[in-house]
Amino acid sequence: MFRVIGTDTYLGEISKWDKSEREAAEKIPKKLAVNPMIGAPLGYPFLRERRVREKRVYYLIYEDLNLVLLVATSGKKDQQPTIDHIKGHLDEFRKIAEDIAKQVS
Repeated sequence: MFRVIGTDTYLGEISKWDKSEREAAEKIPKKLAVNPMIGAPLGYPFLRERRVREKRVYYLIYEDLNLVLLVATSGKKDQQPTIDHIKGHLDEFRKIAEDIAKQVS
């Protein structure tokens, strides 16, 4: 089982979704804990997305840390800028994941 953690950015974005979308998104971490590879890959095997109706949830898989980091959401219109932002900040996300892993150990 993987530990699934949402970043502050992700949690803030999800909180703005309507209730039915939030409820659907809240099921994603349970599925990712069992199998983080279920989402569509986005250029790297460790960067993936899951769709929730017309929105997308982006996450990074750190197999060596046994951790999935939920990093952002977007609609179809801002999908590519969001993916580009994530790809441009992979080092920062790695540091966040390592800090979380240290707290758990």
